[in-house]
Amino acid sequence: MRVSVRKLSALAAAGLLATVAACSSDKSDGAANEVSADGKVVIDTFTPADQNTNMETNAVTKIMSDKFKIQFRWQTTTLDAGPAKEKRQISLASGDYPDLFFLIPWVDGFTQADVLKLGQQGVAVPLETLIKENAPNIQKFIDENKDYKQEATAPDGHIYALPQWADCYHCSRPDKLWINSAWLKKLNLPMPKTTEDLRKVLTAFKTQDPNGNGKADEVPMTADIQNSALIPYLMNAFAYNPVGANNGVRSLLTLNGDKVTTPVNSPEWKEGLKYIASLYKEGLIDQAAFTQNAQALQALGNDPKAVRIGSGPMLHPYIFVQSDSKDGRDKQYDAAPPLTGPAGKSYTGYQYLTSTNYTFLLTNKASKEAQVAAIKMLDYIFTDEGQMIGGMGPEGVGWTKPGPGDVALDKDTKPLYKPKSDTPKNSSWGALTQYHNVLAYRNAQVVPLDIYSGAGYERRLFQATKLYEGHEDKSQLYPQAVVWPDPSLSGELATLQTNLGSYVNQNQLAFITGSKNIDTEWDAYVKGLDSTGMTRYLEINQQAYDKYKSGSK
Repeated sequence: MRVSVRKLSALAAAGLLATVAACSSDKSDGAANEVSADGKVVIDTFTPADQNTNMETNAVTKIMSDKFKIQFRWQTTTLDAGPAKEKRQISLASGDYPDLFFLIPWVDGFTQADVLKLGQQGVAVPLETLIKENAPNIQKFIDENKDYKQEATAPDGHIYALPQWADCYHCSRPDKLWINSAWLKKLNLPMPKTTEDLRKVLTAFKTQDPNGNGKADEVPMTADIQNSALIPYLMNAFAYNPVGANNGVRSLLTLNGDKVTTPVNSPEWKEGLKYIASLYKEGLIDQAAFTQNAQALQALGNDPKAVRIGSGPMLHPYIFVQSDSKDGRDKQYDAAPPLTGPAGKSYTGYQYLTSTNYTFLLTNKASKEAQVAAIKMLDYIFTDEGQMIGGMGPEGVGWTKPGPGDVALDKDTKPLYKPKSDTPKNSSWGALTQYHNVLAYRNAQVVPLDIYSGAGYERRLFQATKLYEGHEDKSQLYPQAVVWPDPSLSGELATLQTNLGSYVNQNQLAFITGSKNIDTEWDAYVKGLDSTGMTRYLEINQQAYDKYKSGSK
């Protein structure tokens, strides 16, 4: 079946990859085993990697390869979510997909709908028997953690893919605003607490030359398309903005009691968009915030001529400024609390489970030997040793054992490991290995008490998140990660989700940037939600939620 890359991209974007993949996938029961010259099982592995990582020569690759007799044949993408997901979809649509998808949830993880499609087609290999026979650590975690079991297990009882599990406290409330407190101090301004406080602060940043270079080059607020929490952070002063998956795709769903609803057509949502649009119109939000990539944002944040960024709404400040900067600019950014809006609302987004996408998926291209080797490797990653080595690199390179006087992130916890701040490039698998990142493990890392040092960064994020705790409205939280839709509707749901997400995003940006008039075109937008499938989308999710509440999938 010959399909052009352009056509495949269009098919993937339209949610039609399942049909194409089904036409071209190998449905044999276990592919032929391939062995390298030195006797290792060859596993074609699709994975994202940053510009400093070469998976072929990576230190952890060598450790895993030798320990589990695996010869990895890598297919890599970047950490840019859009192109990474597109490349993943194209590989499936073409039928030329790998033995193993080994992904990062916030880059290119699979959704529930994706997993259901691939499982039904026979592309995704059921894992539950493999786990039971070869992966005691994974099995133990599934047995002991109800949420993980519900998230991993499809309605038909199969486990087609595994999600990561990270009890990341600072990740659980991702919609933060990091503001230049040095500029606040210089201009004698208090930390903003309300929406109008913020307007005054951003205006001062724009007009009063807080970086002192005599130029109007300050950017009051900016973000990038990959990491932005700009709309959510500001919207939460008007209406609860549900987090959704941790790959930048916001949820469209909330709960009103046991009724599944959406906030994106509410009067409060409209008021939130009007507020954001007013900041944009006044030049207080960077025009590039909705178009620039992470590299462009970093270039702005690390401009050697001057400190340029006044505030950045995102998970953490190192997204836009280099850690341990020579001029100390990274120490200037502190978390602002959730804003209070004109009606007294002050919400923050809450990530019910911090890994809501699926990242380990074996396909029917993998031989039985490859399947066993891969699941044994993952089982090792579920151990403390495995995730220390996988996430940070070899002992002595990425981490050391604690020494006298070292203090854990949780001061009441015995320290287990001490991350090194001078880890060489290409020495770990980083975010690929956060499968058993439970609270006890995270809290046992040694973290210096100086929160503004690079090594003390985790403590800084921990403390900043305390400002947001209690602002989440759990009564409105739709637990999407553990609510599986009817498998027969998964394709329809995936299409609706994609179409509605695109429709909402496009219209939000149009209202904010002024290309659409929110006062005269709001009703048409709301009507368009229904014609794009919102009523049906809510109906399918309501049915799934009712089954979840009744205790059956």
